Amino acid sequence: MKLLRVGTAGAERPALLDGDGVTVRDLSALVTDIDGDLLADAAALARIGRAARTGELPVLDTAGLRIGPPLARIGKVVCIGLNYHDHAAETSAATPAEPVVFLKAPDTVTGPYDTVLVPRGSTRTDWEVELAVVVGRTARYLETQEEALAHVAGYAVAHDVSEREFQIERGGTWDKGKNCETFNPLGPWLVTADEVPDPQALSLRLWVNGELKQHGSTADQIFPVAEVVRYVSWFMTLYPGDVINTGTPAGVAMGQPDPKPYLRAGDVVELEVEGLGRQRQRLADA
Repeated sequence: MKLLRVGTAGAERPALLDGDGVTVRDLSALVTDIDGDLLADAAALARIGRAARTGELPVLDTAGLRIGPPLARIGKVVCIGLNYHDHAAETSAATPAEPVVFLKAPDTVTGPYDTVLVPRGSTRTDWEVELAVVVGRTARYLETQEEALAHVAGYAVAHDVSEREFQIERGGTWDKGKNCETFNPLGPWLVTADEVPDPQALSLRLWVNGELKQHGSTADQIFPVAEVVRYVSWFMTLYPGDVINTGTPAGVAMGQPDPKPYLRAGDVVELEVEGLGRQRQRLADA
């Protein structure tokens, strides 16, 4: 299933993208929202699936209607840095021996078409297309990669927007460059895991002002999705509705020759992950 949330920020309603890939159907009569509680409720998900197959769900007129992030009440956003061989190479970083883990605050998450704000004083705002993993079952000390995948509810497109000066040159850890407002557009859909048989066979692409900047594949990940979920579960408990951004392929501004083409107000970024939908954001000054 492809689950989404539509409406103004803070007042989104749950919805489902029909099998035709165009029609959006209202889930409000079945569930109150798309969140961790729903993802952990197999019976509720089964009811949605049955209703989708019978065609009984009412159609939503989405003309002029905002698409919000496909997940409400996110507990935490866990991020994996330097997780593609080509991205590590372009930034002259050594291949990590273990996953590089950092956190983004849930309030950085916005809709896939919402405006992204360039922070005040920023000269190095950068783009990163990523595969996001959405947790569906509480995960603690998972032993195997097979067990890890069984705890995944689904997948989504994430844009891990980053400010490189704040991240690298302003002291401390990466958090300053990763947690600015609007720095994690998510969606448009939460695609359930049954529709993604192999998360290591997905292409990722990102364009800036119509120019292709990133074109990679999850096959190039240093630590595959299953290992990322297993590994993280040994350092923190993962709960239904938590999100893991699994890293970005080569092609970010930081890895390009000087003068590096960092983002500024007025730029338009478009990005997609195969089978998970497409985002589009216009940049504006904070």
